[in-house]
Amino acid sequence: MRVACVQMNTRDDVAANVRVAQESVEVAADQGARLVVLPETWFFKGDAEGIVATAEGPEGPSNRALAAVAARRGVWLLAGSVYEPASGDLVHNASALFDPAGRLRAVYRKIHLFDATTTTAAYRESEEVAPGAAIVTADVDTADGVRVRLGLTICYDLRFPGLYSSLALRGAQVLCVPSAFTAQTGAAHWEVLLRARAIENGCFVVAPNQVGEHLPGRDCYGNSMIVDPWGVVLARLVGGVGVCVADLDLAR
Repeated sequence: MRVACVQMNTRDDVAANVRVAQESVEVAADQGARLVVLPETWFFKGDAEGIVATAEGPEGPSNRALAAVAARRGVWLLAGSVYEPASGDLVHNASALFDPAGRLRAVYRKIHLFDATTTTAAYRESEEVAPGAAIVTADVDTADGVRVRLGLTICYDLRFPGLYSSLALRGAQVLCVPSAFTAQTGAAHWEVLLRARAIENGCFVVAPNQVGEHLPGRDCYGNSMIVDPWGVVLARLVGGVGVCVADLDLAR
């Protein structure tokens, strides 16, 4: 099965982000991808006020605009994540899977929230985002009808190996990690964590990341990659906006 990671430099213009994402799904489909995976918060990256104001949920207009392209091209789409209204002024960070007919098949809400301080910035995701609770797997199929089970996670989840073990025990073959991993933490930990999750669970890992500056002092690492169960990096996009693809040998 051919899969694609979409690497984006998302800003605070939702309409512009949607256009870039739609074009990227087209590019991935042109390259033969059966499954296209977008990064975390692909539709909006901005300040706290904007996070609440743009929350629209898994079947909101942004995801629907992408799902329409995926349906026209006949591909599975994991739409990274969008913000979904939760309780009070909080939102969920929610990833949505759409099938090749554009139907919503699964939703995962990020469990582990990024509350951390680095030498360059402080991050408090929990000030705007409510954690999810459910561990989510979902089945997709190859072009010839072979079932493939995905394990759904988002970004900071990557640092919690127990979640990935649980997904593998539920039959996941491909672990999806749409992310906005920072430049500083990414340079130190991104690749080693992705390869570790692949090796320890015997799974493929598909990890699209955001890239570049989104807000002053907020930079993402890029280096979207696809890793096989042996820990071999099958595809990587170091910098810039674009798409990387790889064929997953599911018999491995």
